[in-house]
Amino acid sequence: MTAELWAQLASGVGFFVMLSGTLWGIWWRIEGKVDKAKTEAASVAAAANALAALTRQELAEHKLHTAETYVTKAGMQEQTAQIMRAIEGVGHRIDSLGERLDRMYEHPPRPTRRAS
Repeated sequence: MTAELWAQLASGVGFFVMLSGTLWGIWWRIEGKVDKAKTEAASVAAAANALAALTRQELAEHKLHTAETYVTKAGMQEQTAQIMRAIEGVGHRIDSLGERLDRMYEHPPRPTRRAS
């Protein structure tokens, strides 16, 4: 083999080594960015899971507080019935007030005369 052939062969091999090194470097950078994105996504997912667990706990506490503090349906019905009875009583009194006024004007009092 001649020196010229060896030079061409060396330059061809050098070109492929340079090309494969460049491609490997590009792949290495892309892989690094993908790994970084995976790590960030995992940390965000862990934070979201922690927030969801906290939200579930707070919701359970709120449900318990609501059940302990506020009125039940049966209690609300009982209170509504008491209020309705009171309103009916006021309505009956107003109805009888009209009758009482009618009786008052049926027989007006006669004026009395003075003896002079």
